[in-house]
Amino acid sequence: MDIYEARLNDALLERLISLSADWEAEDSTYGYRKNGRGDIEGNRIFLAEQDGKLVGYLFGREAKAERATSIMADGTPYFEVEELYVIPEFRNQGVGRALFQFVEQELKATGMEYMMLSTATKNYQKILHFYIDELGMDFWSARLFKRV
Repeated sequence: MDIYEARLNDALLERLISLSADWEAEDSTYGYRKNGRGDIEGNRIFLAEQDGKLVGYLFGREAKAERATSIMADGTPYFEVEELYVIPEFRNQGVGRALFQFVEQELKATGMEYMMLSTATKNYQKILHFYIDELGMDFWSARLFKRV
């Protein structure tokens, strides 16, 4: 498997939008809708390919903390993961882990101090196991809802 950072062009944009449409159709995440150009532009994009086929992606952006929290002081650089997606037939094969760890190493090399993400998955047990147990992230907060 090849994992690398890519520059956005029209062909890649089309591929990412197509995969995000597949993700939307899965209905696995609350409120997820397929991406448009504006959702992807301006992000760093990382791809996982197997035999030339795009099997997963991670994109996000660098930022600096504002309004100091118990986690990080104002001005602390961090990387906000916007999306991490692996096509269904390649799940549970280490693709997501490999993508995340590749990005983590790339960020460390540039002095980035934190990676952060939010998730709205419907399978919270599995996603928390993935991010906390497998990738070593720490739990910071939760936002819950109940329809009344």
